[in-house]
Amino acid sequence: MITKPDRKLQRERRHKRVRNKISGTAERPRLCVFRSNTNLYVQIIDDVAGCTLAQASTLDKEIKNKHANKEAAKEVGALIAKRASKKNIENVVFDRGGYIYHGVVKELAEAARENGLKF
Repeated sequence: MITKPDRKLQRERRHKRVRNKISGTAERPRLCVFRSNTNLYVQIIDDVAGCTLAQASTLDKEIKNKHANKEAAKEVGALIAKRASKKNIENVVFDRGGYIYHGVVKELAEAARENGLKF
């Protein structure tokens, strides 16, 4: 019998591999992306203190597009950059969460860069 690989398990393994190499500090926090079938979630995390500094998702009232597509990713990227600038955060480490840097994740990252975040 042929078994299909568990895609969620593979993503979690990739994410653990990436997280061994990167970590967020107070000077340069981590921009973490989670993508579900229906929504996008982004957090700016200080791993040393163990706290979330800013967050944005497609569930926010400011976001017009309520799906996990490229247009929504652009809006979420712009919103997280705006919220980070309010807290004087410019430089971040991008954590793609084990996802391929393509499509929705790429659009989110580019929108965040265009609106002032540096990574």
